[in-house]
Amino acid sequence: MEGGAYGAGKAGGAFDPHTLVRQPHTILRVVSWVFSIVVFGSIVNEGYLNSPSEGQEFCVYNRNPGACGYGVTVGVLAFLTCLLYLALDVYFPQISSVKDRKKAVLSDIGVSAFWAFLWFVGFCYLANQWQVSKPRDSPLSEGTDAARAAIAFSFFSIFTWRSRVASA
Repeated sequence: MEGGAYGAGKAGGAFDPHTLVRQPHTILRVVSWVFSIVVFGSIVNEGYLNSPSEGQEFCVYNRNPGACGYGVTVGVLAFLTCLLYLALDVYFPQISSVKDRKKAVLSDIGVSAFWAFLWFVGFCYLANQWQVSKPRDSPLSEGTDAARAAIAFSFFSIFTWRSRVASA
């Protein structure tokens, strides 16, 4: 790709999906998107269990609905943010103003740093709530794999979002 303002070629060029898919920040965005799906999907799918004795469902993270809520919220919002910035990546070569390109790149850096922080908080929160969970909270080890997957992919997400800050 020919050098241009803020890492893109000259504005108005033809859209090349092959070039888009090979760019490191696009790959990191797709990986972050998949990680967010794993986090919120595993919590929604197996993060809540029914308690036969209490007749209600509870969160596997120390019976703390805030932990499950945080994981789902951050996962869904990260999913939507990835989609938004993937759309911006597609549209970016069509932006002719250097000032607008600068705004797009700086917003990507800022948003990526913010999400790296949110994933760090989420990892610490979920790991702490999982650590203090009591064995009775998860009968027959139900939901343990999903809970651990959400914690692990929260941790991995820190680095995918942080890497996008460094690569911009």
